[in-house]
Amino acid sequence: MIAFLRGRLLDKQPNLLIVDVQGVGYQVRVPLSTYYDIGDHGVDIALHIYTHVREEAFHLYGFLTKIEQQLFEQLITVSGIGPKLAVAVLSGIGPFELVNAVQHSDIARLTGIPGVGRKTAERMILELKDRLAHLGVAQAGESLTVAPGERLRDDLLSALQNLGYHQPLAERAVDAMLSSSSERSFEDGLKAVLRELMR
Repeated sequence: MIAFLRGRLLDKQPNLLIVDVQGVGYQVRVPLSTYYDIGDHGVDIALHIYTHVREEAFHLYGFLTKIEQQLFEQLITVSGIGPKLAVAVLSGIGPFELVNAVQHSDIARLTGIPGVGRKTAERMILELKDRLAHLGVAQAGESLTVAPGERLRDDLLSALQNLGYHQPLAERAVDAMLSSSSERSFEDGLKAVLRELMR
């Protein structure tokens, strides 16, 4: 399973990117929020990935932030919502606004999202209200803006887990590295953490 991609943005269209990772082009479906924030052709990008496998298809869904990925994964557990509609939901409403609408049973706001009818909105509220509270973003007024250091931490943890390191060990190593200096690129940070883990 692919959980994270870092590479060069080869092409971008609304809801679809092609990421060149060491000469291999990955087609990644994304919400519009990621499309608009990702940058221009040729830039280096990093995406949290959800791999969706079915008998007839193998699709990658990418997100700039961990919270968008978590919301996507929660949305596709709702009866009647598949990956395509989940991307449409995240394209039509911001993460905090989505959590807020579900928590406050705001049918009108949810049905304002293209592709979401009343029954789908009601199922989202019924099935997600308790689960979204556990994401830690449901408190009123809490911002979902991700600081650069937090994004770097998430990216490093994801990379280390993909390399087989257990989460508690990875978290200790990353936090120790970031406490000494948060002004690092992903590559420099990963090298520093790996050096520490190999001691």
